[in-house]
Amino acid sequence: MTERIDAHHHLWHYSTEEYGWIDDSMAALRRDFLTEDLTAEMRQARIDGAITVQARQTIEETHWLLELAASSHAIRGVVGWAPLVENSFPDVLDELMTDVKLKGLRHVVQAEPDDKFLLRNDFNKGIETLRPTGLIYEILIYERHLPYAIQFVDRHPDQAFVLDHIAKPRIRDGVLEPWAAEMRELGRRQNVSCKLSGMVTEADWTGWTLESLRPYLDVAVEAFGPKRLMAGSDWPVCLVACGYTQWFGVLETYFAGFSESERQAVFGGNAAKVYRL
Repeated sequence: MTERIDAHHHLWHYSTEEYGWIDDSMAALRRDFLTEDLTAEMRQARIDGAITVQARQTIEETHWLLELAASSHAIRGVVGWAPLVENSFPDVLDELMTDVKLKGLRHVVQAEPDDKFLLRNDFNKGIETLRPTGLIYEILIYERHLPYAIQFVDRHPDQAFVLDHIAKPRIRDGVLEPWAAEMRELGRRQNVSCKLSGMVTEADWTGWTLESLRPYLDVAVEAFGPKRLMAGSDWPVCLVACGYTQWFGVLETYFAGFSESERQAVFGGNAAKVYRL
């Protein structure tokens, strides 16, 4: 039986200085979320393993997440942060590569003031340095960044990419285009996989339903197919709109009509393959 993997969650020691993006509307997130909290949620949702993803852009957090992973069977891999645009990156990468639970890197591109950040030469040089390692690069963007993401991916046909949160479409407003067309275009690149995560936080937090999410799930399936989609919780961020077990229940309902092999791929098999678990 294929293990069930949560392909995207976070852990943190909360402080107002380090998590300034957590505003008053997200007050439920203003506390620590640690391994024991995660494993309790996983047990309830029948999840066997998880991929822990960076939330702060510091090398200290990356080392901390790797330390947590080393002492937890539940954490199967870490997607950390490293200074991709800095001259020190090759040396930092060499050090990080000594840890087998490092599976990929991510930069918070969605927060960059330059919408074309993905096309910067120094950033692309960092991705070129990353490629021979076999590590994943995770693309964290909003819908408006998709045209640049397509150009970015085309520069690196041999690099494996994962798109986070289906590129954060405007679910709250019920807007599909141009996001849908751009997702189909990005999905033509076979070196890109996509996480079914972070959707409820782009929707109406108190009014969303599976039916309001369905058009976006349909596009993701059309663009990437069951062989390149991964179920992820985006816990604890999802808690502003949805419980951990609740989210996996939503996805299970949506995929109920798919084949058993397709469901196993989405709920764990693809993550095991992509992250080399």
